[in-house]
Amino acid sequence: MTDFFLIRRLSRIARSHWSGLLAAFVLMVCSAVTQPLLSLMMKPLMDDGFSSPEGFFLLHIPVILIFLISIRGGCNFLSDYLLAYVANKILYDMRINMFSKLLELSDINYSHLDKGRLLNRFTIDASSVTNIIVKVIAAIVRESLVIVALLAVLLYISWILTTIVIFMLPIIVLIIKILTKKIRVISKNALDMNADFTSLVVSSIDGQRIIKLFDGYDQERRRFSIVVDKLRKFALRTAIADAALGPLIHMCIAISVSIIIAIALNQAQNDMMTAGSFISFIMALAQIPDPMRRLTHVVGKLPKMIVSAESVFSLIDMEEEMNNGKLLLSNKSKVGCRIEFDNVFFKYCDSCDYIIKGVSFVLDPGKTIALVGRSGSGKTTLINMLPRFLYPSHGKILINGINVNNYDLHSLRSNISFVSQDVFLFNDTIAANIGYGSPFEINIDRIYNALDAVDLLDFIKKLPNGIYTKVGDIRLSGGQRQRLSIARAILKNSQIMILDEATSSLDNESERKVQNSIEKLLDKGHTTLIVAHRLSTIRNADRILIINSGIVEESGNHEELLNNSNGLYSSLYNMQFYGK
Repeated sequence: MTDFFLIRRLSRIARSHWSGLLAAFVLMVCSAVTQPLLSLMMKPLMDDGFSSPEGFFLLHIPVILIFLISIRGGCNFLSDYLLAYVANKILYDMRINMFSKLLELSDINYSHLDKGRLLNRFTIDASSVTNIIVKVIAAIVRESLVIVALLAVLLYISWILTTIVIFMLPIIVLIIKILTKKIRVISKNALDMNADFTSLVVSSIDGQRIIKLFDGYDQERRRFSIVVDKLRKFALRTAIADAALGPLIHMCIAISVSIIIAIALNQAQNDMMTAGSFISFIMALAQIPDPMRRLTHVVGKLPKMIVSAESVFSLIDMEEEMNNGKLLLSNKSKVGCRIEFDNVFFKYCDSCDYIIKGVSFVLDPGKTIALVGRSGSGKTTLINMLPRFLYPSHGKILINGINVNNYDLHSLRSNISFVSQDVFLFNDTIAANIGYGSPFEINIDRIYNALDAVDLLDFIKKLPNGIYTKVGDIRLSGGQRQRLSIARAILKNSQIMILDEATSSLDNESERKVQNSIEKLLDKGHTTLIVAHRLSTIRNADRILIINSGIVEESGNHEELLNNSNGLYSSLYNMQFYGK
């Protein structure tokens, strides 16, 4: 994204809050006007005030001074308040938009996102964008107005001396341009490294047991030290460039002031300038470095903020999940749906090999098909295409004779329950987790029935707050967490049920309890797809498909497949149960 389009985009965001920004702008103009007036007051005060102290100047100048300072302070306070209000509103809106986009991203996009970089976008980068829109723009406007007003006073007092000041401005602008370009390059590298830093901390927290078990302390310390050292060097380089900006500009100003003083003294000797005019000129000139310093400080930080803005907008501009379907999935018979995979192929990219190669099968309403095979054979990829987490490269998937792509995405997924081996529970109450996503208020009796179906009701009732106990406040075993996810599926009562390795990580006792819960779930007549490594869990499936290297190698029920002694299913069964 070029700077031009980025600035246009930022300006569009700013325009949506034009009333607050306009009011702040008017207040900043009022504040800027008062500053050079203080300098102008010095001329009559020095030329006439001390020579005739009994008149106008004795009483009115102090009152005018207090009035001007009060006006300036009030305008600054109100403008700062309005800018803070607008900044927080923009930050709120931006984070809402970012989070909404995050929820709408496709499964493929999620797999490409770096968690550390993503967290940076919501925290550091979003705040930086707000600073560009409000604080930076405000600072540029305010300080520029003050500088212009002071230059106007300088021109009024002496255009000859002011010409020297104006001559130095292009040199100052050139210095700012060179240094800010360097700072921007450093800032982009620092932003990438900061994301790596966050990712490293997150991965160290998530993998703390692996680090401890494999004695990876020194390795992690080295990795962390390398990243932190690079961040330190980037910060130092930025600080050097930022620190050099002020002294260079001040040097240019000092040279200008020295020349001005020499010329002014010469004019005073020739009666071309009074003492009051010189004091007013010097006082106005002395006020220029301060807004110039603030302006250069803000401009110096602008490249880093622009890099952050590019990062935020790259998330906002990411392509959402396709949802071109218009049909609503419904089934009046309440016995599930008919699912058909018709010559389905799949690969992740054009240059990748096919993972799924011409898979075809039909799953009748209310029936169960189990997918079995070695790891990496394509089982999970197949089931992920049904809720449209992935899309077939060739072929089609039909539900009730209609291509799944023709169904509205939300309608399709509302009719699918997914129980995975990787159970995710929100840090909320047990009741909220079981009833998650339901469009209506959940009846407590239905929650109790779901818990009873998975043999957790007695355990939950003994908790201090029952079903209103937060998941994060108690320690749940793997089996209990898995049964809670099954209870969630029971309560949803979808027509299509997908079970992906729902018992693979459990011990025998937990597996037995979870399996009993699954059997109760299947008794309700759902159309069910099961992926399983443990063959004991799928003996009762209506049909079992053996997937090998992306193709259906065998098909039949448990007895039929077991009778084929040379088949892959028989080999896997004997290996699991007899160690052969």
